[in-house]
Amino acid sequence: DNISIEVNLDKPVAIDKGLRFAIREGGRTIGSGIITEILE
Repeated sequence: DNISIEVNLDKPVAIDKGLRFAIREGGRTIGSGIITEILE
């Protein structure tokens, strides 16, 4: 499955386009993805 999301972070985080990330909940990975665009 594919999905597009926009996320607002509460704290500054060093990220770059192309960076891979994982979304975890309760010690389990529930999603993963790649940064495709950085909005200012």
